[in-house]
Amino acid sequence: MSNIGIIVGSVYGNAQNAAEEAQTLLTNHGHEVELYTDPDISLLSEHDSFLVVTSTTGVGDVPPNLELFYADAKDTFPLITQKKFAVIALGDSSYGDSYCGAGKQMFELFCELQGSPIADMVGIDAMETFEPEADVLAWLENNHAQF
Repeated sequence: MSNIGIIVGSVYGNAQNAAEEAQTLLTNHGHEVELYTDPDISLLSEHDSFLVVTSTTGVGDVPPNLELFYADAKDTFPLITQKKFAVIALGDSSYGDSYCGAGKQMFELFCELQGSPIADMVGIDAMETFEPEADVLAWLENNHAQF
C-alpha cells in the first residue's frame, strides 16, 4: 500500500474535517497516512503520493496555512517526478471564475512539479452539498487503490 501525505488547506475547518475523514478511510484501507495542516515542502520527499484537500479563500486564493508551502514550492521547484497525487477542492460555485481557485492552483503546482495525477481535480460545491466529507469519502472509496 502507499505512503500518502495529506496536505490540508482550511479556513473555517470544513476542509480539515474532510481531510481527517479521508485519513481514517485511507488508513482503514491499509495505507500509511500522515496529515499536514502546516505543511513544509520537505514532506514532498517523505511520501509516495499525495492528497490535497483545500478550501478557497478570497478571490480564488489558497488558504493562509498553505501560502508559505505554495510559495516555497514555486520558488524551489522540488520535483516529485511521477509521484501520484489528487486534489479535492471545496468551493462555492456562486463565486464564478474563482470557484475552487485554491484547488486549481494546487493541481497546477503538482503537475508543474511533475507529479502524476490519478484524476482531474475534484470540485465539491457548497451550493450542492452541506456535507463535503461525504463527497470526499465517496470519491476516495472509489479511487483509493490508485494511490
